[in-house]
Amino acid sequence: MPLRIDILTLFPEMFPPNLGNKHPQAGGREGPGRVSLTNIRDFATDAHKSVDDKPFGGGPGMVMMCPVVFDAIEHLEKLDARPATRILLTPQGRQFNQEMASEFAAKSG
Repeated sequence: MPLRIDILTLFPEMFPPNLGNKHPQAGGREGPGRVSLTNIRDFATDAHKSVDDKPFGGGPGMVMMCPVVFDAIEHLEKLDARPATRILLTPQGRQFNQEMASEFAAKSG
């Protein structure tokens, strides 16, 4: 079964030029992988399509609203019976390398 990659973003228009016409190959699987872009704003419930709010307790900056992100993830996970591997990009995260790529390639979804 082909590898499925769902990208949840507020800026889906920035990905097509970077993805080009190529699809990532599914490591060790038959056929190409499939990349799908999902706009998180599509799951907002207010008229302004709000997805962020001020941090609890005040302070500078904004945080994503949990219900909007949760609804987007829940919707996508219902589209495929295989268990999903969630990857959240943060400045504090591990640097992506070949070892991590091999770990992801060994997973079913």
